[in-house]
Amino acid sequence: MDLQIYELIEKLHTTHSLEKNEYLALIEAINDETVEELARLATEVREKIYGRDVFVRGLVEISNRCKNNCLYCGIRRDNNNIHRYFLTPEQILSCVQQGYSLGFRTFVLQGGEDRYYTDELLSSLIDIIKKKHPDCAVTLSLGERGYESFKNLKEAGADRYLLRHETADPVHYSKLHPKEMSYESRMSSLYELRALGYQVGCGFMVGSPYQTPSELAADLKFIEKFKPDMCGIGPFIPHKDTEFRDRPAGDAVLTCYLLSIIRLMIPDILLPATTALATADRKGRERGLLSGANVLMPNLSPVAVRKDYALYDDKVCTGDESAACVECLKTRVASVGYKIVTERGDRKGFL
Repeated sequence: MDLQIYELIEKLHTTHSLEKNEYLALIEAINDETVEELARLATEVREKIYGRDVFVRGLVEISNRCKNNCLYCGIRRDNNNIHRYFLTPEQILSCVQQGYSLGFRTFVLQGGEDRYYTDELLSSLIDIIKKKHPDCAVTLSLGERGYESFKNLKEAGADRYLLRHETADPVHYSKLHPKEMSYESRMSSLYELRALGYQVGCGFMVGSPYQTPSELAADLKFIEKFKPDMCGIGPFIPHKDTEFRDRPAGDAVLTCYLLSIIRLMIPDILLPATTALATADRKGRERGLLSGANVLMPNLSPVAVRKDYALYDDKVCTGDESAACVECLKTRVASVGYKIVTERGDRKGFL
């Protein structure tokens, strides 16, 4: 290994910080040797804090209706080739109840920016879930709702909020989103969530259209400074009904490499091996865990609607019943020496 790169890895390992140009040098130095070394250090750091435990989040995709028109997304507003759906409160609570019986203690309500889900409706749902299952955490992933909405939902009992920043470069952001969406609004939302006391998750796509190594370095520097409680990254995967349909997919190896860097940067972060990673590489979840990840998010949505929540093409696990999916994950996790645990799985540093 080149001495300069070795020293950068050691600096990251010990100080948890690099300059943007140093992150860039590390990204450009990816090869079998650096991938192996970063993964070794990342798993070592993760195991010191979380052992070999893997936390699971029960994902309930509540709606594929969205007012936004993000250029990369299969559920974008202008896609007329998709069957739209939304889950009723009764359906959502049924998914949560089933998940609880399967051992889930965190539930993620995720969906497009659908006006059907008012603060009143969501607050009622959160209140019911928390009263029925006080040992559980509720995570929301519902886009930019504004400060007052974030505040209302936090007061209703929501614990966490996931909002991918997508890119830390405003010019790159403008290439991925329509003019009515703004980089400033996305970043402002993340800081509002932090101020309100949520455990906050951000994240980005690896290999998204127009992305350069310099922009990836900017993403890493932003994450280092923001210090999210969670960070979800996965390879870009094109969708046939977007203008990026012919763009190449992001690289799973680079995604795992970046997972290792993020683990060394923020040792106690909650780091998912995402569904997109498993879609890009059928062993992606296992490779993610062996690169420093410690969270999985299996799908608890009704099987009948899973194929309709298509952010990208060929998404895995759209036809599996929840119980079968959990058993499959347990086997996969055990195959690489880890175990799924039944607990909320809060970030150590947050508590």
